[in-house]
Amino acid sequence: MTGPVDPASTDAWAALTSHASAFEPDLRAWFERDPDRADRLTKSAAGLRVDVSKNLVADETLGLLQQLAAETDVLGKRDAMLRGERINTTEDRAVLHTALRRPEGSDPALIVDGQDVDADVREVLGRVYAFAERVRSGAWTGATGKRVATVVNIGIGGSDLGPVMAYEALRPYVAEGLECRFISNIDPTDLAEKTRDLDPETTLFIIASKTFGTLETLTNARLAREWLWRQLIALGAIEDDDEGRSEAVAKHFVAVSTALDRVAEFGIDTENAFGFWDWVGGRYSLDSAIGTSLAIAIGPESFEDFLAGFHAMDEHFATAPPEDNVPLLMGLLNVWYANFLGAHTHAVLPYSQYLHRFPAYLQQLTMESNGKSVRSDGVPVTVDTGEVFWGEPGTNGQHAFYQLIHQGTRLVPADFIAFANPAHPLDDGGQDVHDLFMANFFAQTKALAFGKTAEEVREEGTQEHIVSARVFSGNRPTTSILASRLTPSVLGQLIALYEHITFVQGAIWGIDSFDQWGVELGKQLALQIAPALNGDRDALAKQDASTRAAIEHYLAERSR
Repeated sequence: MTGPVDPASTDAWAALTSHASAFEPDLRAWFERDPDRADRLTKSAAGLRVDVSKNLVADETLGLLQQLAAETDVLGKRDAMLRGERINTTEDRAVLHTALRRPEGSDPALIVDGQDVDADVREVLGRVYAFAERVRSGAWTGATGKRVATVVNIGIGGSDLGPVMAYEALRPYVAEGLECRFISNIDPTDLAEKTRDLDPETTLFIIASKTFGTLETLTNARLAREWLWRQLIALGAIEDDDEGRSEAVAKHFVAVSTALDRVAEFGIDTENAFGFWDWVGGRYSLDSAIGTSLAIAIGPESFEDFLAGFHAMDEHFATAPPEDNVPLLMGLLNVWYANFLGAHTHAVLPYSQYLHRFPAYLQQLTMESNGKSVRSDGVPVTVDTGEVFWGEPGTNGQHAFYQLIHQGTRLVPADFIAFANPAHPLDDGGQDVHDLFMANFFAQTKALAFGKTAEEVREEGTQEHIVSARVFSGNRPTTSILASRLTPSVLGQLIALYEHITFVQGAIWGIDSFDQWGVELGKQLALQIAPALNGDRDALAKQDASTRAAIEHYLAERSR
């Protein structure tokens, strides 16, 4: 196999390095000299309006970045991914999350290794939808004949972050009388708090684990099963015997897994197990059967709209010319900041309370994908990779960390996301509250871009000795993403946008964005350490001095 292009060896990388060394951004001057800058650098992608004009780029910068994309064959790699080639090299797998949202009847069908991927996806979706309708209609009942009121999704990583983020984002679309809760942390507090006030007769658990072997998920699944048995027996709803317990599990547990033998061993009817494929990475799996809890909550019709939003962005990424291709452009901007202007972090700031879990979702998507130090051929990288993604909803963040973004010494590129129409239009004494909210959205990007000079501060009558403290340098880069409203389709578009941004960066850096070996070592060591916590002196003796001393202190505290 031919290895990826080392980006540092390209002519574009050398030119960008030289360009950056002499680069002096001046957004005020650029906007004054170029009245068309905002129009020229505002793009449309599906239902999103994306304004990149407040980024620290000149036309020369953008040209060089596009040259870099060409020299590292980003679009060729994109096409290989969409065809189903095995671009996940360390696991020898195709990367086909885009196939999860292809419309029914897509022509031509997607055939990979002789398998009709479209048919496989639609078969599972059909089963998920049928099950979702049974739960929503009340046809599915628990052991005592009562309909489901609460769906509890038990998973971790991509089996949790996606479903909980999307459920929170789409709460206005959730069916009345239904609630979803999500358990992921192996900390027993998580399960205890999530089940504290639940009615066992109306609770349905979804165990989401492709292999049905994830330590955290299976531990929580067993604890949930014990909780259910204990509660139903106490109510007299089931007999305290194997038959009663089996009936309870069959009526209150389903699985998202392909390990049917393990599912059956747990007690779940395999007819109620929904699978997915090894070409779907966990962090890309929300629109697969992993989204079963969401499909129940918002219904199959809205879930189809959700998938349509993903697909609309996929089509944009696949067909838009490079200069108008928003995922390509935003990915290139991220490379510019991370590799040439010294940025280490990237803020995502949704001006929507419903998107309060979106930054956390993006942390896994971006950092698990691109936190790599070797290329896809195993050769060490020669450039920095990855960014630290973080953020909180506005306006909360304004009263927390925006100080550092505005006046700190670190460059923090930021994406601002907002919606023109609120889910809950409210009025406060004649003031449209959403207008007030959005005024902050527009003001923050303006302030970050253009700042406030010392002269402007003095003109406000500020005393000279504090003028410098009130100066804002400006030239703090932002991208503004605006949509009409937060619908299932728009949420799908946003997720797919960041999936493809992540792909672009990984393609330039020459890494495999679709494996995640970095999560394995800690899991292996935890299994080795666990016996030491249960009194195994040999296991304890094998630990390093620091770990051993910490374990001994922990054990002493537990015995008090």
